[in-house]
Amino acid sequence: MARRRKLYEGKAKVLYEGPEPGTIIQYFKDDATAFNNKKQGVITGKGVLNNRISEFLMTRLTEIGIPTHFVRRLNMREQLVREVEIIPVEVVIRNIAAGSIAKRFNLEEGTPLPRSIVEFYYKSDELNDPMIAEEHITAFGWAMPQDIDDMMALSLRVNDFLTGLLLGVGLRLVDFKLEFGRYYTEDSVQIVLADEISPDNCRLWDIETNEKMDKDRFRRDLGRVEEAYQEVARRLGVLPEAGPMDLKGPKAMQ
Repeated sequence: MARRRKLYEGKAKVLYEGPEPGTIIQYFKDDATAFNNKKQGVITGKGVLNNRISEFLMTRLTEIGIPTHFVRRLNMREQLVREVEIIPVEVVIRNIAAGSIAKRFNLEEGTPLPRSIVEFYYKSDELNDPMIAEEHITAFGWAMPQDIDDMMALSLRVNDFLTGLLLGVGLRLVDFKLEFGRYYTEDSVQIVLADEISPDNCRLWDIETNEKMDKDRFRRDLGRVEEAYQEVARRLGVLPEAGPMDLKGPKAMQ
């Protein structure tokens, strides 16, 4: 196989130059990090599972008119995506108190919020992803007011759709993080959903037991991390046909 040019390597994925102009190959790693890279580890098979889960959810969102960067899955660990200019703002949608919002407001974890709350964070590992307001986003030129409106509207639509879809398989969508990018064509610029949607960036609890089925199992040393990811994939009907025994893959190509 010809060596591909690496464009970027993050904590969970590697991006390579795509086969055609305007495309990128997104490789999903098994590496796991938490607390802004202070805790590091490996979740065996995570890359394969997140690739399948994100493919499924991005495809379903596309079907209801949500624009995304996803094109198609290429193999067990890679998918083809459109090249976009990532907006350095993470959008977090919270439905139930968990994580930082529970600590900030002294809420008992698991308390339903009065309504879904949308928060913005500046995407910067060096600064520990600080929470920001819309004024920061526009003042520092990260996005225009119309971009923010589009991101908000898309985020709430994603929340509504995923909440219902996941309830149907016995999972509660507690909160999740989204990233967006600008997709340029010859005559327009469109805000599209980018990155991934998986147990890496969603808090998912079992509806009956409230058992955590996401990366919190890694963050909090709860054990059975691989099994939780596999169970989410199984419920969504996307567990790789080869089964869990075939999930450990090769290192990302350099």
